[in-house]
Amino acid sequence: MSLPTDHPLVSGKTATSPMVQALNGIAQSTPPIWFMRQAGRSLPEYREVRKGIGMLDSCLRPEIASEITLQPVRRHKVDAAVFFSDIVIPLKLAGVEVEIVPGVGPVLNSPVRTRSDFQKLDTLNEDSLKPIADAVRLCVAELGKTPLLGFGGAPFTLASYLIEGRPSKELPTCHTMMTTDPELWSDILQWCANITAEFLRTQINAGASAIQLFDSWAGRLTPTQYETYAMPHAKKVFQLIEDLPVPRIAFGVGTKKILKQMKSTGATVMGISNDISLEEAVKILGTNTPIQGNLDPELLLGNWEDIESAADQIIREGRSAKSHIFNLGHGVVPETDPYLLTKLVEHVHAAL
Repeated sequence: MSLPTDHPLVSGKTATSPMVQALNGIAQSTPPIWFMRQAGRSLPEYREVRKGIGMLDSCLRPEIASEITLQPVRRHKVDAAVFFSDIVIPLKLAGVEVEIVPGVGPVLNSPVRTRSDFQKLDTLNEDSLKPIADAVRLCVAELGKTPLLGFGGAPFTLASYLIEGRPSKELPTCHTMMTTDPELWSDILQWCANITAEFLRTQINAGASAIQLFDSWAGRLTPTQYETYAMPHAKKVFQLIEDLPVPRIAFGVGTKKILKQMKSTGATVMGISNDISLEEAVKILGTNTPIQGNLDPELLLGNWEDIESAADQIIREGRSAKSHIFNLGHGVVPETDPYLLTKLVEHVHAAL
């Protein structure tokens, strides 16, 4: 397969944008910039449009998802929009009963912990994915030359919610299943890889110019555990969409010790968490890998002078990579002052 003829990369709308150029390894005079979780709780206009609407419901209403996606582009003038969604949306579209509980995160009524549980899981189809395709098309129609980045959760992180039933830093049930029933573990992660790939494929075909595979919990694995229990399934996601020629970003939180393995999954761009400097990351990955990152989002809760100094250092260090996209080392903290995000975009765009 290939991209649709009206796709923004094919029509030329986004192919020469600074963001797509940098994602393709062509260094820009100043790094393009976007923020993980830029569409969200830090913006008053987001809170206004979400009034009385549940998180997952807002992701599945195309007009609302599109509006939220576009808000930070209008306000901050970032170089890319990122599709407003949630890591568990593919689970919900596949019929899994999951809700976002305020102050907790994704919670499942019936976690998947046995072969019988697994056999009840359904697959995604064109009808279930229609709200996603519709929302992406609405975004792309408004964005013009600004690229849209698609979003999906890596199989390990998706499976962690599916198996634990809620967020868990220690992942006890997952670790038990890895060692006591590796076949069931592998089957569940393969299912997660399949639905994530379909979720991403839908976004790409509807107009996304690049995608990011987000692995919230991979940093809690040792390199050996990652290679054995997570890496093959992340690789499978990228293999399932390799016929669609768009840049592929891999990002995980606290993943310094597994950066090389994450790159080998088939990512063309590596997102760098703020547990490591860009200088260190380039030493690990080499100078031929485009990188993205990695300002500590907690700094945005402080004063501008510290933000400016840290940003300048990141820009300097990013120049040693093949190309650099400026971003945070994780997502925007809800308490962040939107004014500082806008100011940071202006500062990066003016960098010498």
